Amino acid sequence: MPLEYDKLLSTVELDLPFTYTDADTMLYALAIGMGRDPVNTDELPYVYEQGEPLRTVPTLATVLVPDMFPKGLGWDYNQILHSEQRLTLYRPLPPAAELKINKRVVDAFDRGPKLGALILLEAEGRLASDDTVLFTMGCSIVARGDGGFGGPRGKGIPPHRVPRREPDLSCDIATRADQALLYRLTGDRNPLHADPSRARAVGYERPILHGLCTFGVACNAILQTICDYDYTLIEEFDARFSAPVMPGDTITTDMWQDGNVVSFSCSVKERDAVVLRNGKCTLRA
Repeated sequence: MPLEYDKLLSTVELDLPFTYTDADTMLYALAIGMGRDPVNTDELPYVYEQGEPLRTVPTLATVLVPDMFPKGLGWDYNQILHSEQRLTLYRPLPPAAELKINKRVVDAFDRGPKLGALILLEAEGRLASDDTVLFTMGCSIVARGDGGFGGPRGKGIPPHRVPRREPDLSCDIATRADQALLYRLTGDRNPLHADPSRARAVGYERPILHGLCTFGVACNAILQTICDYDYTLIEEFDARFSAPVMPGDTITTDMWQDGNVVSFSCSVKERDAVVLRNGKCTLRA
């Protein structure tokens, strides 16, 4: 059944309840590579709840929205590709909270039968206690099997352009062989990241790392390299996914800083693969 443009744009879900605890906050930090060095006292406040107040990695917001990719939109769910992620934080995330989540389809573009459909989704997270908005999050999905549905043509949101000069800074973070198994406990149980037979069925030799885990690793790199682990500095964090990471790969994040804008790109040098492109991190002025 082809996608229905009017039905897509009328898809809205309001006030979905979501609760997370300090255990979820610490699990997320561990899942994106923090806490590996047991004597690193800069990372300890992200993974240990005693001592100073628990800190939150800004990209924790990406696991606080249940079912960001709803399955009832009429697309072929087995052929969707997460192509872009955007995040705006209006205030630092608390280490535990009860939330209300709003979700909607922002737009959908028909790129033809060969290229598929491009669908833009957006979510908003608010404190349940007083409706304070904590974050908004957007993502772009390519539904590869659903082009030609008759919707308008379009290219989505223009990408951020990173500078052409050599990077100002670079940070290597090694992933673990079991990192996808750890990260899936934050919410995304897609068997592609755990089951070797499912991974081989779609062309991978073994399970791949979640794209949003790579997104979090990039945030980890900027936190430690530019922000001196001050999580309150990050206001926006956007990137495009360009290739998968295999658990065990080392992710190199190259950074260019211009005022309060940090452009970034992530690569796996062992395989000569760029895995995140067009990265933009905006710091609070």
